[in-house]
Amino acid sequence: MGSFFAGIKAGTLSGFVYIGGLALFNVALLYAFKGQALATIAQNFPTACTASPGVNGTSVQSCFNVVVDWYIPYIALLGFFVSLFFAGIFGRFYESLPGRGPFVKGEAEAALAAIGLVLGDLFGVLLGSTATTVLAAFFLAWTVLYGWLIGRLYKRYTRLITFESVDPRLVKVLVDGKDFTGKTRTFASSSSHMIRAEVSEGASFKGWTVSGGVSVEDSRSFETLMEVKGDGLLKVQGGHKY
Repeated sequence: MGSFFAGIKAGTLSGFVYIGGLALFNVALLYAFKGQALATIAQNFPTACTASPGVNGTSVQSCFNVVVDWYIPYIALLGFFVSLFFAGIFGRFYESLPGRGPFVKGEAEAALAAIGLVLGDLFGVLLGSTATTVLAAFFLAWTVLYGWLIGRLYKRYTRLITFESVDPRLVKVLVDGKDFTGKTRTFASSSSHMIRAEVSEGASFKGWTVSGGVSVEDSRSFETLMEVKGDGLLKVQGGHKY
């Protein structure tokens, strides 16, 4: 099941670090390879940015300042929303992602976010071959770190709940309309969910038992509210009518 809001919550902080770090590194790279940057600007924008600005022209240095002061923050803002989008997807479809555990799954989300940034041309400004190689190496390493961070934060903001039945043939556990009998799923901490016992023909519902950080509003009602405060277990009790 996963938690979309836990994904967004984890993605907000980790995305700020990820995209902010990329932006700062891009600025540092532009200054480190400023000669190449000025030459690239003059070559790509010969009319707007010239070495000898006239009435209708702007100096290459001024164009460089625009890139640093405006363009980098602009692509960083767009990149942040791209990473936040994938963080929400990460939370919503957490159990469907490849790998086991939040850190491996976090790396899968980071890979998707990185692909989105590359396809959107939002990961940085490309200069010469040397600068591009340095940027690519940093981008790869920073993406791996981002995957670890979002996985860690998602684990902090969610709780693992295991759902069991005394006999799955007689009674099943439905959470928000989905059958979770015999499964373990993540839920946002301090969240509430509707649970219902689905009883087969010839069987009867006998109650809910809980342990750990799970509680139910009415343990004798076949349909009630489950509150998640920590990791825990919820088990439905049932049996034959006769």
